[in-house]
Amino acid sequence: MMETQVKNQVTMPVSREPSFAQLIPAGDNRPRQVCTDCGFIAYENPKVVVGAVVTWGEQILLCRRAIDPQHGFWTLPAGFLEQHESAETGAQREAMEEANAKIQIDTLLAAYTIPRLSQVQLIYRARLLDRAISPGIESLDVRLFDYADIPWSELAFPSVHWALTQFASVRHLSTFPAFSNPPGETGDHHP
Repeated sequence: MMETQVKNQVTMPVSREPSFAQLIPAGDNRPRQVCTDCGFIAYENPKVVVGAVVTWGEQILLCRRAIDPQHGFWTLPAGFLEQHESAETGAQREAMEEANAKIQIDTLLAAYTIPRLSQVQLIYRARLLDRAISPGIESLDVRLFDYADIPWSELAFPSVHWALTQFASVRHLSTFPAFSNPPGETGDHHP
């Protein structure tokens, strides 16, 4: 029995660090990191951020960041999408992680691109399922704000400003086309 198991085992060569070079692979039009030993192409693709403008009645949930970048500034509950996770599930997870908030996703509010960070941001419109919220590990504070009381000068990122402004324009509509970056905006500076 032991002899059979040994015969069927695959022996792997002693591993060594792969050797990558910046090359243009066949059928491609831009340089990529390509392993010169086996031809593996290490694609570097944009990161996906998911989040939501979350409401309780007329109030909007914001989280004060406990982490860099923008420590101490206010943001929407949002973060990086995990492997094998739907965007909607990711937005719900982020709301739970940052604000201990149980939310129901309504619809996609916006899809933003931040080229300098190689990010695609999917921001949903959602509502709290109950008012029980509290800071998660990545938040110093969480609060429900009336729109007029949002601390605009303390928002962490341009896309938070965009999402809140665009949300206000459709907050009472049942259907609308998803937004994108405002004209000329790339996320390089605050509006």
